[in-house]
Amino acid sequence: MNHSDYIEAAVRLSAEALTVDGAEPFGAVVVKDGEIVGRGVNRSRATLDPTSHGETEAIRDACRNLGTTDLSGATLYTSCEPCPLCVAAMALAGIDALYFAARLSDSRAILGAVPSRIRRPSAIERLRELCGTPVEEGAMAGQHIASPAALEVLHQWAAQKAG
Repeated sequence: MNHSDYIEAAVRLSAEALTVDGAEPFGAVVVKDGEIVGRGVNRSRATLDPTSHGETEAIRDACRNLGTTDLSGATLYTSCEPCPLCVAAMALAGIDALYFAARLSDSRAILGAVPSRIRRPSAIERLRELCGTPVEEGAMAGQHIASPAALEVLHQWAAQKAG
């Protein structure tokens, strides 16, 4: 299979989502060593989970199927350019490459007529603003409350895992 075949697999998933209650037409596949190891569609409304995007679901599926959270060497193919949340998930999982079929600008133009009760409009610029800076400096304006106990929990876990 080649890049176009994997993109078509992601687009087919997005088309299949049209017939699934609570799904939205965004599909993705994770490929490792030439094999599709993860598949996902956006199920945010069905699961009441705003992070249930096609890309994150494909990553979750790949991790379960491979028994690891390390997807180094994998490639993600998706029916639409991913949002910052999905890009962050790819980075956390170690995915090496990304290919997408439709641009976010195309998606926004087409889906703009969908009522907000069905699809909440994406605030991509806000997500990029929130995700691109340290939380204390960003628009979310997180506040640090020092806790030695939180640090101790991290130390204990690190000691357990270090041997």
